[in-house]
Amino acid sequence: MRLFYFLIFAICLNVQAKTITGKVTDTDNLALPGVNVIIKGTSTGTTTDMDGKYSIEAEEGDILIFSFIGFKTKKIKVEKKTEINVVMEADSSTLDEVIMVNESIAVSGYSPGLRLRGVASPQSPITANESYKEIEENTFKLVKASPLSTFSIDVDKAGYSNIRRMINNGIEIPKDAVKIEEMINYFNYDYKQPKGEHPFSIQTEYAQTPWNSDTKLVKIGIQGKKIPMANVPASNLVFLLDVSGSMNQQNKLPLLKSAFKLLTQQLREQDKVSIVVYAGAAGVVLEPTSGDQKIKIEEALGQLSAGGSTAGGEGIELAYKIASENFIKGGNNRVILATDGDFNVGLNSDNAMKDLIEEKRESGVFLTALGFGMGNYKDSKLETLAQAGNGNHAYIDSMQEAQRILGTEFGGTLYTIAKDVKIQVEFNPENVEAFRLIGYENRLLNDEDFNDDKKDAGELGSGHNVTAVYEIIPAGVKSKFLKDIDDYKYSKQVPTAKNSGELLTVKFRYKDPEGEKSKLIEEVVTTSSEKELSEDFNFISALALFGMNLRQSEYSNGKEIPLVLKLAEKGRGNDKEGYRAEFIRLVKSYGSMDHITEK
Repeated sequence: MRLFYFLIFAICLNVQAKTITGKVTDTDNLALPGVNVIIKGTSTGTTTDMDGKYSIEAEEGDILIFSFIGFKTKKIKVEKKTEINVVMEADSSTLDEVIMVNESIAVSGYSPGLRLRGVASPQSPITANESYKEIEENTFKLVKASPLSTFSIDVDKAGYSNIRRMINNGIEIPKDAVKIEEMINYFNYDYKQPKGEHPFSIQTEYAQTPWNSDTKLVKIGIQGKKIPMANVPASNLVFLLDVSGSMNQQNKLPLLKSAFKLLTQQLREQDKVSIVVYAGAAGVVLEPTSGDQKIKIEEALGQLSAGGSTAGGEGIELAYKIASENFIKGGNNRVILATDGDFNVGLNSDNAMKDLIEEKRESGVFLTALGFGMGNYKDSKLETLAQAGNGNHAYIDSMQEAQRILGTEFGGTLYTIAKDVKIQVEFNPENVEAFRLIGYENRLLNDEDFNDDKKDAGELGSGHNVTAVYEIIPAGVKSKFLKDIDDYKYSKQVPTAKNSGELLTVKFRYKDPEGEKSKLIEEVVTTSSEKELSEDFNFISALALFGMNLRQSEYSNGKEIPLVLKLAEKGRGNDKEGYRAEFIRLVKSYGSMDHITEK
């Protein structure tokens, strides 16, 4: 009998569980977060983290099943190895779910290159109930008629993640959803940290345009100072969460709750959080609570459910009231709005909401607007609110994006280091015939606004960088994009610049977060500074050209996906986080769709 028990014990020792670890990637070697890993025939499972890594207890002989929406399921038998790395192949035939919402279609899931067939007629496209501000693409301006270009910076990233969502779900992309500056500013670049008195550094580049041999490109880069979280002042945050009926979809309220639980993990003891929700009416579900009471905050989030109409105006009023009552002087006071933007009770027009936010920003409370969902996403409203509320705007399409916005870039998203940042560029007519600002159409300012400290402009967060790109036509170069004008009869021509080697002068104005008077910085770009496109500039050019392709812009000069991919590959660089590789994959997916023809 003793021998029998000994044999049973020995067998148990031989099949005891061991820890299996590994990493899951796609065929482009890009890490895949959120992949489900389960042991076949059991309820034991886990998911991969943001780096695509996982860990699970399994026995020899067990079958591990790796599944992820948009990819072919993999089954791997556990043998003697304790490390199992998996490469998953895209499967464009899979789709997690298609949900009819009123007369629109909302798609959830992830699938590179996915195309929907037979689910939406031309009369009711998936984006039919979504709204975007109209964008009238910037044209070339003659320097002799208009030598100045003035605009507000934009650190918003919503445009890129929203386009990514559409490409991944095979959705036709509305032209006005393509905001090229937000595509460019989604990515981080190798800009130097500031060393002087100002909270940002300025870097410029001048090079030949890859898609037009008759023009040149000028890149203007701003790098915000990175403030360690230990040095960030105490935060007074009000989560303003939409729990109306329109949020009752998997990629809306459930994703929102998970995202804000992630944000909660970043909070410190000195930070305070309140939670306001709104549906048919607004109410407080969590009074101001210390950031170290994470369980209490997460429990309040976990109890939220969706239903009812959307009284967004009432919610904003209440959120700002609580933020003002708990205002921390010298601290980080902010309302974080999370919604699909579908306000339908009380104030609801873009202009009415803009007026309300402009009134509230006088309190010194900043605003972050986070968009969720699809099918009835109101990008135009959230963009308007963020611009009016001294804040920023992001679109969260996945937990990966939530991790980036509310985790990795938490400080930059929520802590402002400079406000009302404006740029004014003066071009030298001796060396520049005409110029065109690529993107920023909804951020343009009148030239006289540059010196007006009462004029609102964009904000720069800790560690954030901002990039603007001009395409210029050198003096004396003929271009099909230029329509000349007659010489002036009653006024003199623009005088010749004193320094003929200067191409342009860049002026920057900004205010400290609590300041009222702006500070001025100037930077000169010379004709002799022209170089080959740097690694970053290649990638930025790829983004700009891809944006022009999506907008069917005449300024792409007939250059399409092959050149975009060539530039992106040249600019891929080290790419530790895999975001540039993801862009390359998106472009390939878009290029494989039926409406694309290579030139």
